[in-house]
Amino acid sequence: MTRIGSAELATFLAIARHRSFRSAAVELGVSASALSHALRNIEERLDLRLVNRTTRSVALTEAGERLFARVSPAFQDIDDALEDLNTFRGKPAGTLRFNAARQSAQLVLLPIVTRFQKAYPEISVEIAVNDGLVDMVSAGFDAGIRFGETIAADMIAVPIGPRQRSAVVASPAFFKKHKAPQTPHELKNLPCIRFRFWGGALYRWEFERGGIALEIDVSGPLTLNDQDLMVDAALDGAGLAYVFEKQVEELIAKRKLVRVLADWCPAYPGFFMYYPSRRQLPAALRAFVDFVKAAK
Repeated sequence: MTRIGSAELATFLAIARHRSFRSAAVELGVSASALSHALRNIEERLDLRLVNRTTRSVALTEAGERLFARVSPAFQDIDDALEDLNTFRGKPAGTLRFNAARQSAQLVLLPIVTRFQKAYPEISVEIAVNDGLVDMVSAGFDAGIRFGETIAADMIAVPIGPRQRSAVVASPAFFKKHKAPQTPHELKNLPCIRFRFWGGALYRWEFERGGIALEIDVSGPLTLNDQDLMVDAALDGAGLAYVFEKQVEELIAKRKLVRVLADWCPAYPGFFMYYPSRRQLPAALRAFVDFVKAAK
């Protein structure tokens, strides 16, 4: 069998991580057609199909999955070794890739990143917004931002940003037609804007007061999977929305939205940054972790 070089393996790994020739081509700085030709050359030399591709999808074959599982950790070790060299520089350098849900990126991650880059101008940052859970390691991310309950047990988690509160809001016009609820149980009789996770489950609205915790399975004619759209729908009078307080505090102050059940929405631990346990963190990630801890 003809020997496959490290550059060719890196080409395959980029395609395997992204499951997209176009995205992998952007990462590698080549055209998608050149990438497709390079993969075809690798497959011919191995006499094995590594990737099944159609006009709509890219998927690894069983052989491709096995090669990806074996080679990916080795390339990660190489990347870590190169990152270790940052300790010899005056300041850490390199690139940090974060995966974050939209609201965590908007409310917490981006404001911290912009301050961080002023302190570490040699570190580039990429933020990929994805509300679904992803395999962070195989996708090539350094860290992710999520709520604590969604983080895998084998990850190291660090609190990032302030504590959060939820807010139940609707437009003034909505309350001209409907009585404002005094308890969470009264939401069952009102049109609510429901939220569906990317995994398919509907979110049950969570409340707590005086040590009593409730989860309410609300109903309503509109279901969305984006909280910014929920705010827009609430402004249009579509129903009550359960969103982050920070998203709507200015709209509440301007009386474009009316808040209810505030005493049932206490502050709770907010978002966490999580990353795989490693013997030696890349210097850029270590700098960011220390920056986040110092900002608390």
